Amino acid sequence: MSGKPFHPTAVDEHIGQRVQLRRVMMGLSQKDLAQICGVTFQQIQKYESAGNRISASRLFELSTALETPISFFFSGLPGYMPEPNRSGRVQRVSDQKSNDPLSKNESLQLINLYWKLPNDEQRKTIMKMLKALNGIEQ
Repeated sequence: MSGKPFHPTAVDEHIGQRVQLRRVMMGLSQKDLAQICGVTFQQIQKYESAGNRISASRLFELSTALETPISFFFSGLPGYMPEPNRSGRVQRVSDQKSNDPLSKNESLQLINLYWKLPNDEQRKTIMKMLKALNGIEQ
C-alpha cells in the first residue's frame, strides 16, 4: 500500500452509484449483496459511497451477483472517453456527450418502478399522465 490517502474520483463515485442503483433495482439490501459477494455490508456501503475503490475482480463479482454486464457500471460515465482514429486505435480523448436518457440513473429507476406496478391499467394511467404532461396527444 502506498500510504497516500484515498481520494475518490468522479469515476469511483459513478460506479458506486451504479452498483447501488442495480442493487435497488433487483430488490437487494446491502446485506443481501454482501452475502452473495462474501464481504461485509459495510464494504458494500463503502463501495456505493465511493469510500473504497472497487477492484476489477470485485467489479466482476458484483456484475455477476447483480446479473448485469460490467459495462452497466460505466454507462453514462462523466468525463472523457477514448476516441479511436481510422485504424481503430485510440488517438486522443474527447468529451463524452451522452444525450441518451437511458444512461441516467433516474431513467432506470423510473422504468423499474413502472414495471413494478401491479397491473396494466395502472401502467396505462401513468403513461397517459406522462403524455398529458408532455403535451402529446393520446
